[in-house]
Amino acid sequence: MSTSTDLRFDTGRVCLDLLATMGGNLGPDPVERLDSPERLAAWLHGTGIVPADEPLTVDATTLAAFVALRACLHRVIHRELAGEPAAGHDLDRLNRITQAGPPRSRLVRSDSGALHRRLAAPPHLEELLAAVGEDAVRLLASPERGLLRECEGAVCDLVYLDASRGHRRRWCSPATCGNRHNVAAHRARKTEPH
Repeated sequence: MSTSTDLRFDTGRVCLDLLATMGGNLGPDPVERLDSPERLAAWLHGTGIVPADEPLTVDATTLAAFVALRACLHRVIHRELAGEPAAGHDLDRLNRITQAGPPRSRLVRSDSGALHRRLAAPPHLEELLAAVGEDAVRLLASPERGLLRECEGAVCDLVYLDASRGHRRRWCSPATCGNRHNVAAHRARKTEPH
């Protein structure tokens, strides 16, 4: 398994962005993007669950809990996309996670007069997990569920919300998976006998 410094926030939902922290699942060398507590802290800041300039302490226990939540969400979302009901124990786990509720926020005014979001208190692990879990529950129980798509990339199984015009988006990233597909198709055409 390789690592990458590229965190992705382009799936359309926080819960799907967590799935995107593991890439290339269908290939021989999956890419782990949550390879340290510091990477998880960067991801939590990048999603906005924790404001970017708010201090956050993340340890190995927190990282392990998020990796476990990611695995649970992967199973639930991919089974639902395949038209199969998610396992009851995974739904139970997701429902338990959401019970803590996300970190509470408050507004503060800066010296310049602008309003900024701050957390009311340092977040507990359960609240951070609940923020992602609640996003998944809301997505899977909403009409937006019909816009969920799995990337058509050969080694990619990332899921994204297809908000494109006409809802015909095929890849998680046209620059990555779409480009790989186009390069492979071009090579195949060049090697075809005439």
